[in-house]
Amino acid sequence: MPSASATFVRILIGGLAILVAVGYKNYRDLGAPGKRPDLDNNEYWGPKLKGSYQENKLVSPYDISVAPDVIGDLKAQLERPLKLQEPLEGVGFEYGFNAKELNKVVKYWRDSYLPKWNEREQILKKFKHFQTEIQGLRIHFIHAKPSNAAGKKVLPLLLMHGWPGTVREFYDFIPLLTTGSDKSDYVFEVIAPSLPGYGWSQGASRPGLGVAQVSVIMRNLMLRLGFNKFLIQGGDWGSLIGANLASLFPENTLGYHSNLCANNSPMGNLRQLLASFFPSFYIDSQYAHFYKGLGDTFFMILEEFGYAHIQATKPDTIGTALANNPVGLAAYILEKFSTWTNPEYKKLEDGGLTKHFTYDQLLDNIMIYYVTNSITTSVRLYSESMNSAQLSLDVDSVPVKAPAGCARFAHEVAHTPDSVLANKFPNLVHSTHHSDGGHFPAFQVPQQLYDDFVAYIKKAFP
Repeated sequence: MPSASATFVRILIGGLAILVAVGYKNYRDLGAPGKRPDLDNNEYWGPKLKGSYQENKLVSPYDISVAPDVIGDLKAQLERPLKLQEPLEGVGFEYGFNAKELNKVVKYWRDSYLPKWNEREQILKKFKHFQTEIQGLRIHFIHAKPSNAAGKKVLPLLLMHGWPGTVREFYDFIPLLTTGSDKSDYVFEVIAPSLPGYGWSQGASRPGLGVAQVSVIMRNLMLRLGFNKFLIQGGDWGSLIGANLASLFPENTLGYHSNLCANNSPMGNLRQLLASFFPSFYIDSQYAHFYKGLGDTFFMILEEFGYAHIQATKPDTIGTALANNPVGLAAYILEKFSTWTNPEYKKLEDGGLTKHFTYDQLLDNIMIYYVTNSITTSVRLYSESMNSAQLSLDVDSVPVKAPAGCARFAHEVAHTPDSVLANKFPNLVHSTHHSDGGHFPAFQVPQQLYDDFVAYIKKAFP
């Protein structure tokens, strides 16, 4: 007859075995592929109708010209005396946009940029602009065809921006894609839409248009233009919308490439947490400096993500504060082009804004928000995408089956290691780390992003 201690040991071992088995099952279940949510692919987002809806499927050239009275009113506003509070001594952008630098921006905007507005407007018109109606919304897009496709294979590419960017981010990137190079057998036919509520694209008239629903609109746009299969590239919201599209519509997705790959599935979040405590198990040591620990991430969120909390909870309040307020709009948006390009730039009085960009480039982007009065409708995307209704769709648990590529630029706000991405991107064929660049690589380092993209294409389509 076994002793009481031996019996206890057996019970203990048996109990541990059961706990391990249950834990393993729960872990496996946590990583199980999610089910595609049942979304209405024709859901109407326009103003309330008196009768039935008939979609206008016409694709028309779109004139982005700005009425002279809008420019005149802007000039009058910029001529008003600025009554800014002097920054604290020895402070750069640590407290937000430095008033000394803002004075310089406003002076340049008023005295140098607006007098040559006709020239800047022509630059914004360098690509062909179009508009079509999708699910009740007027959607604007740039359509850039290959300039020389001789001897090259042409692939359609859906190119998507985020906030606080616009299609202006892509003006140096698109020509690289459509011209091609000796490094690639491919050139690309680029469709670069303004996201709904951004720039020249109409915003929704009722709640509910989050990233999953926007991905449906983007897919319908590509189908409207005759592209049943296409590539996806994006950062910021463009990355999330693109991942949703690739997950929901694998039959339409040739490939997915992003400069901000993420995995917000339950398994992804668990692995991200474990990677903070046991980095050697999840992160390649040669790239360890790219990845922040849990403590650094927490403090980064506290310091840099206040804007996201405001926009996710009270988008119309901040929108009202910035609408028809050019100085406030410039300060609010341009601050991100400082700290998101390189967090060290917040120590500089000028925010390092002109280290990689010109005032003209930055103001082009501001002008698109200002002249279209789209700041409020743009920030609503945060509220519509960061709520229980959107999270309950669980699209993040639906894997991207198409070949995927993830580029990481050194000064991006955050990075996700391959081990964390694994269940979301089971076909990750391309993963890179770049020693330069930040949140806006198409704008800041377009050649570097292009080289990374064509390297991905070579692996995805050998």
